[in-house]
Amino acid sequence: MIRGPLERLLSVGPQDALSVEDFLRRVNGLAALLQQQAPTANQVLNLCENRQRFLLVLGAALSRGLPCLLPPSRAPDVIGEMLARYPNAIAMGDDRHDDGVRLDALPERYVSLPIELPSAAAERPIIAAEQLAVIGFTSGSSGPPKPQPKRWGSFCLSTGRNLDLLRRYVDRPLHAVVTVPPQHMYGMETSVLMPLLGEISVDQGRPFFPADIAAALSAASSPRALITTPVHLKSLLESELLLPQIDLILSATAPLSQSLAVKAEQRTGAVVLELFGSTETCVIAYRETAREQGWQPHPGVHFKAEPNGTWVKAPWIDEPVLLHDRMQIDADGRFYLTGRCSDHLEIGGKRASLQEINQRLLALPGVQDAVVFIPEGRAGVTRLAALVVAPGCNARDLLKALRASVDPLFLPRPLRLVERLPRNDTGKLPREALLAALRATED
Repeated sequence: MIRGPLERLLSVGPQDALSVEDFLRRVNGLAALLQQQAPTANQVLNLCENRQRFLLVLGAALSRGLPCLLPPSRAPDVIGEMLARYPNAIAMGDDRHDDGVRLDALPERYVSLPIELPSAAAERPIIAAEQLAVIGFTSGSSGPPKPQPKRWGSFCLSTGRNLDLLRRYVDRPLHAVVTVPPQHMYGMETSVLMPLLGEISVDQGRPFFPADIAAALSAASSPRALITTPVHLKSLLESELLLPQIDLILSATAPLSQSLAVKAEQRTGAVVLELFGSTETCVIAYRETAREQGWQPHPGVHFKAEPNGTWVKAPWIDEPVLLHDRMQIDADGRFYLTGRCSDHLEIGGKRASLQEINQRLLALPGVQDAVVFIPEGRAGVTRLAALVVAPGCNARDLLKALRASVDPLFLPRPLRLVERLPRNDTGKLPREALLAALRATED
């Protein structure tokens, strides 16, 4: 389950450091608590925001042979839906986070972690490669979240590729500050599995605001890594806060622009690595975005382009996975993304790219954030809508400016101004949240 000597630090923070020995003692103590309070549970819904406690709950569940459910959101309705979907699941969380997910209506389904965690002997549980480790869920950006089961052996294989990649850039133990939640597959891979299986210590918290990220980086020992998203990275750099030397920045969950990658490297001295993957596949490729457009697959990963997407094969995937990404694949396996299958539009015999329209909207003066998407509409009728963050601007002027570079057939109508986009914890825009935000502008 966990590698390295007993004294290796797994998680650090202002209040508590967790060594491998501490981890084993607390995991075994929590496993006994889990057996005592939920002897018939088949899954554990891991709600811990504190990354150290998330690690411990995952370890306790694995040692009991139970997979962890990774909720796509901590919203009370989502948690309730997941418990209804998995009637034999038990939720475990930290009472210090009173954010509406404490399930007061279902107390028999919730195990609250004590502040002082139980302890037992520091024995290393043996986890079989075929054991189901977690059930993740897709983000909901292209439809309802779908479950994605992951076996422990598969995690070990894919995490080994990620660790090999990091060692090419930093050959010493890293201290990582992470802005993404461990319940997201990207967060799980980088801030949970890599510390368990490699020489990485991870900050306990999940800093969100630029000042918190800068403070966590300053408190971290060198060499430092920042594991983040384009949204968080952009906010951090725009804050112009004083940042320490960073050795490596990992980015995923959304496209990272080359200009932002260049700016990040100039400001921090880090190498910026953009990771490519999905909940279905885990990380399968990477690139140095400041210097290249093409993606390099992890060893053993192969792609096959089809009209309706791209098939992916990897040693840790049981069956080939169809991604809805269009790729240009070179003979050596390196590939270039040419768009999403859902990105290509055809209206009145004319064609356009949803991504290109979005980029042109973002390039307009005064626009801070924007998304163009296809809302609900009449069957057979394609129309676009846009939500735009542009303080001081009005929708009519933005549409007029956009008309200079976008065919009138593809102008988003309606175009609505909002204070912020409904991004989730990783910066993604779930479709249901977009539709709800659009409806809210009509009230």
